Amino acid sequence: MYSESRLPAGVTPRPREPSESAVRFTVLGPLGVLRDGVDYAPTTPKVLQLLALLVVRPGRLVHADSIMRELWANDPIRTVRTTLHTYVYHLRRCIQQNGLAENADDLLVTKNPGYVFRIDPAQVDVFRFDRLQHEGQALQRRGQHDDAAGRFREALDLWAGPPLANVSCGPVLQSYVTQLVEQHRTTLHLLVEAEIASGRHRELIGELRSLTVGNPLDEALHGQLMRVLGRSGRRSDAMAVYRDLRRRLAEELGVEPCDDLQLLHRELISEGDHNQFHPTARSEDR
Repeated sequence: MYSESRLPAGVTPRPREPSESAVRFTVLGPLGVLRDGVDYAPTTPKVLQLLALLVVRPGRLVHADSIMRELWANDPIRTVRTTLHTYVYHLRRCIQQNGLAENADDLLVTKNPGYVFRIDPAQVDVFRFDRLQHEGQALQRRGQHDDAAGRFREALDLWAGPPLANVSCGPVLQSYVTQLVEQHRTTLHLLVEAEIASGRHRELIGELRSLTVGNPLDEALHGQLMRVLGRSGRRSDAMAVYRDLRRRLAEELGVEPCDDLQLLHRELISEGDHNQFHPTARSEDR
């Protein structure tokens, strides 16, 4: 771990983590309100949905119109504003009764034209995830692949399942969840790239095979599996991965593999031709 005086360029010092007794909020999995190992998240679906919208925007004004669109989409009830005030009341009551703040009104503040949830972003797992991902990318750009891989793994370890898994998401939160899922996918690919750059080809084969089974149409993951197989001296296995993916893409989507995968496939063929005429060449030494 770097001290602040030795941080690489582009990697900002980590903010101070909340104390162990501080309330923490989980978004990367079921929405949770955790203190001392106990989850105090409300159980009423609409109140939980309201809390989710506030948690993902810590310390920022959340417009009442945005909340109403999330809770009732395009079919608001006649008493929409009165009902929203009721949900806010129940959320404050949950905060107060469980001792999550000295004064619930100071934590969940009414501020025209909406509400502000006065928590530190560091209390929310998704903001720690973002920070770790950005640190990993900065380290990767500097060629510090082992450290970058460590940051990416630490970021992915924060995930406990699909984002907001216990929340019935409306249009606002569903859009946010879609973004988070894409960020998870990107971070996973960055991790594999960092591991490949560190020379851990053989160690990645099992993990990538498992990932491609769970993501059968993910061309990037299949390409990474082909690369680690090829660099481990298993060119025929790498080409078999390509053939299986090509067949699946044709059957399910009616498309060919992307240009990058086709190029990688041609490189594997060329490598085989080269080895045929230079039998002493070893692909794993390249």
